[in-house]
Amino acid sequence: MTVIVILALVALFIGLRLYSVLGERTGHEQQPILKPADPEAVVGPQVNRPSVVQPSSVDAGDMAYLPTAGPGVRALLAADPTFDVARFLEGAKSAYRIVLEAYWKGDAAGLRPFVDDHVFETFNSAIQQREKDGLVLDNRLVNIEQVLITAAQADRDVAVVTVRFEADIAAITRNKDGEVVAGSLSDAVQTRDLWTFRRAIGSRDPNWLLIETDEEE
Repeated sequence: MTVIVILALVALFIGLRLYSVLGERTGHEQQPILKPADPEAVVGPQVNRPSVVQPSSVDAGDMAYLPTAGPGVRALLAADPTFDVARFLEGAKSAYRIVLEAYWKGDAAGLRPFVDDHVFETFNSAIQQREKDGLVLDNRLVNIEQVLITAAQADRDVAVVTVRFEADIAAITRNKDGEVVAGSLSDAVQTRDLWTFRRAIGSRDPNWLLIETDEEE
């Protein structure tokens, strides 16, 4: 009987020792295996703060400004803290496409909101002459490779910015019978256009007007 009691006590003692060791975390236990993400799970959108283009920056992806335009850009930023280089160039890029396509289609009314009186008269005269000659432009803007500010200035309450557009344009001219008389849609021509935009600083209207067009040689 005594032997049984002793053996029971020994077994109890060993059991308590095992529990005291196995029940403690040593820091070397295997980490739990994480379940793979549910492919159907929807992740909420991340809200990013808008990036601020510093005045000294000359790089905004494929759109920026020339170093020589830096002083003018900084002067414009000082006069109008709301001016943003990247946002302006995105707007200029859209205006370039809209104005060109409206001109090619002969849509003078579509041009009017984006250009000043002088530019409108020039474009409208060309459209009327084209119609008089029975010609139709079948042009296509293939790609805008680069948009670059080449000059900027803030004079009193007026901001003026010149932008260089490097683009590939496929151009073709047809007569009234639809026959091709010039150009080719299969061969895009690389162009460098200089467009100058103007806006009143502090105006509630955020839009810029195209006041001059030229072609860089």
